[in-house]
Amino acid sequence: MSNKRDDTEFNDEMKPEYDFSGKQGVRGKYYQRLRDGYTVRIHQQDGTTIVQNVVRPEGTVALDADVREFFPDAESVNNALRGLIQLLPTKKRPASNR
Repeated sequence: MSNKRDDTEFNDEMKPEYDFSGKQGVRGKYYQRLRDGYTVRIHQQDGTTIVQNVVRPEGTVALDADVREFFPDAESVNNALRGLIQLLPTKKRPASNR
């Protein structure tokens, strides 16, 4: 079976000049930049531009997808981590949490 499709057979498909066969996308290409923060520019009708810098708040932690399946919200993550903290030897705990 050929990878090329006949245009007359599939009217709703992409045109032949947009053939991406043999090309591979890059997963997570912009992932790190989004985690580090980004800038949003909003162009107003009056010609002005609003610039907003979006930065992850200090102390924010992003969970990987496989971990998010088990922890749907911040409360469940905090409860699990508090349970792990209780398993640590006392000498390794920060003084503020004793």
